[in-house]
Amino acid sequence: MDLERSRIVVAGASGLIGSALVRSLTADGHEVVRLVRHAPRSADEVRWDPENGRVDAAGLDGCDAVVNLAGAGVGDRRWTDAYKTRIRSSRVHGTTALAEAVAAMERPPRVFVNGSAIGYYGETGDRAVDESAPAGEGFLPALCVEWEAAAAPAREAGVRTVFTRTGLVVSSGGGAWGRLFPLFRAGLGGRLGDGSQYWSFVALHDEVAAIRHLLEREDLSGPFNLTAPQPLTNREITAAMGRVLRRPTPFPVPAAVLRAALGEMAGDVLGSARVLPARLEESGFRFAFPEIDGAIRAAL
Repeated sequence: MDLERSRIVVAGASGLIGSALVRSLTADGHEVVRLVRHAPRSADEVRWDPENGRVDAAGLDGCDAVVNLAGAGVGDRRWTDAYKTRIRSSRVHGTTALAEAVAAMERPPRVFVNGSAIGYYGETGDRAVDESAPAGEGFLPALCVEWEAAAAPAREAGVRTVFTRTGLVVSSGGGAWGRLFPLFRAGLGGRLGDGSQYWSFVALHDEVAAIRHLLEREDLSGPFNLTAPQPLTNREITAAMGRVLRRPTPFPVPAAVLRAALGEMAGDVLGSARVLPARLEESGFRFAFPEIDGAIRAAL
């Protein structure tokens, strides 16, 4: 897709990735339309209600691409049954609403990029997986499978559909890493559990660049892992944080403490996901920050 002065609709534009993507696109002169839950306050806002599956379809008219990054934060709070329902509905119902709206358009967009996550693969231990691996077991894998399946109306209508299975985004501005930076800066950082679990990270810069790469390449569809080429263990990442920030990392957090504090979500923190960006690299994408030290420095 030729992105020169394109009209691009973004859901989840206020989130960590969405806001960075919007800044990148607008800086290059593209027209970005943001889907919002409140009454529109400007010409670049269109109202939608993702959890109830409603979108102002007229606001999508004339768009060249739709990017859906919306969803309640997985790590924002403890996983009660009610919050797990919200995590699911905000993704699945929102994706269904957007995909159906796209499919019903007289002139649909050329590409629909839908967020997903490496949670798709579940626990992988020290086994490296790429996009050919099956879904894992548990809440997050089941969620990702349903989340991606909800985009079926757009794909069946002939719209090129891409799934961005994103890893842990290295940024001081939000997400899981946003909580780590203050701790490590204060000299209170340390490994989580025994530190042997793999964390598949990606610099925020590379996350945005990869999404734009997938928007532009008309020959690419399906799932893509948005993770740096070399996943590291939590112990290795802890050492890198201490090295780059020049702080000690003396305080490991025992697994039992994490489980008591986080409940079911602790399984995601202590779990191991060694995920490789095979299809992204095969497509010719090149990471600006393939190594953890550079990704941390870029986030400072």
